[in-house]
Amino acid sequence: MKFYLSMDMEGVTALPDYTYVDSKEPNYERGRRLMTGDANAIIHGAFEGGAKEFLINDSHSKMNNLLAEELHEDALLITGGVKNYSMVEGLDPSYDGVFFGGYHARAGQKGVMAHSMIFAVRTMWINDLEIGELGFNALVAGYHGVPVLLVAGDDCACKEAEALIPNVVTAAVKESLTRSAVKTLHPKDAQRLLREKTRQAIDNRKRVKPLAPPDAPLLRIEFTNYGEAELAAMMPGCEIEAGTTVVHFQAEDILEAYRAMLVMTELAMQAKFC
Repeated sequence: MKFYLSMDMEGVTALPDYTYVDSKEPNYERGRRLMTGDANAIIHGAFEGGAKEFLINDSHSKMNNLLAEELHEDALLITGGVKNYSMVEGLDPSYDGVFFGGYHARAGQKGVMAHSMIFAVRTMWINDLEIGELGFNALVAGYHGVPVLLVAGDDCACKEAEALIPNVVTAAVKESLTRSAVKTLHPKDAQRLLREKTRQAIDNRKRVKPLAPPDAPLLRIEFTNYGEAELAAMMPGCEIEAGTTVVHFQAEDILEAYRAMLVMTELAMQAKFC
């Protein structure tokens, strides 16, 4: 069996705020170690559950956070950017299942450090489905026919996953009290939970179906201000919806929609320099 892990950071055990996930902040090195510990627990659980191949994709910020020398030596690692498919780089139909680790809730929802890609995004939709990073990544996995078997992160991310993906296994390693405060498991207890839940997810894999994306999806992104929407709409094929800060793009498939989202959010981030 062959498995894939997209490893984010905000939902990692014991991380309460941005001082742990921003490379310029004082707690970042502690955050990296805790992130690597959570990732390792999932990897170990997968091999204990029968995995023969395992790929982990560092999926946070500059995507070079995981400590490669401390990871399970049988796992392959994708690290660094820029990546054509960001948080799901390297995923293809050859995988038997996907795990999401260190995940957080989407923008506008309760959850520690909740957001959707960048702070300029208020929300995103594929057709009528409101999504964040978790949902978008699950749809890309579904395009490849690969089910999301496990979602680990804070309790809010787990609830979002359960509402979106029937029968998915979740592992809440911390409870969000506010946007920047959590009640957390001890890292050792969290790692035991992650190993156990990963094995359970592999055993449960036949009960989880890939999240099928729509054909020719309409991507809509609401930005926090009009300047961000203007910059995002500079991408060919994009249009601002009158009287809003929503920019839409008609895609041929979910892969094109995903890459369009990456370009639109990169453009919108430049608004602070205007």
